[in-house]
Amino acid sequence: QEFLESKKKRHGANGVQVDTVHDALFPFQSAITRWALNKGRACIFAGTGLGKTRMQCEWMRNMPSGYKFIVAPLAVAGQTIEEANDALGMEVNRVYEAKDVSRDVVNILNYDRLHHIEGFDAVAVAIDESSILKSHDGEYRRYIQERFSKTDYKLACTATPSPNDYMELATHAEFMGAMTRMEMLATY
Repeated sequence: QEFLESKKKRHGANGVQVDTVHDALFPFQSAITRWALNKGRACIFAGTGLGKTRMQCEWMRNMPSGYKFIVAPLAVAGQTIEEANDALGMEVNRVYEAKDVSRDVVNILNYDRLHHIEGFDAVAVAIDESSILKSHDGEYRRYIQERFSKTDYKLACTATPSPNDYMELATHAEFMGAMTRMEMLATY
């Protein structure tokens, strides 16, 4: 039993402890958000309409000072800004180029603009519609992995992946720094 226990991989908590989150979140959203904050690196797999955007924004609001980025697909950035402002009373800064980046506020940009933030070391990143990690070719996926490999706090948000979609689960495990895709596939 001791030998088996020593072989377990654990992805420990290195996050932020909060007692309460914004009251605009439903109790289940609040619980998920506090769990993700506590973990520091977490995935929120939730179906359409369950409030991933609110949870993601509230998670980001509670991150420490520094450069904070939400990376989202086209057309999602505007919706996220609206929801953050209307529901949470929170400002989210739209980034098109490096000159648009602000420190200590949440910055949002589209995946196709990611190369514009090369010079900024993010303290926190949230990848919206993170199933994109599985959908892109190896080069782009590696770019995202490497770009945020040293980022302390990471959140990936997407609809619930199929339980037997090993590739999607593996790319998320790698993005979080829990284990590489190949390690996960070989282990499970």
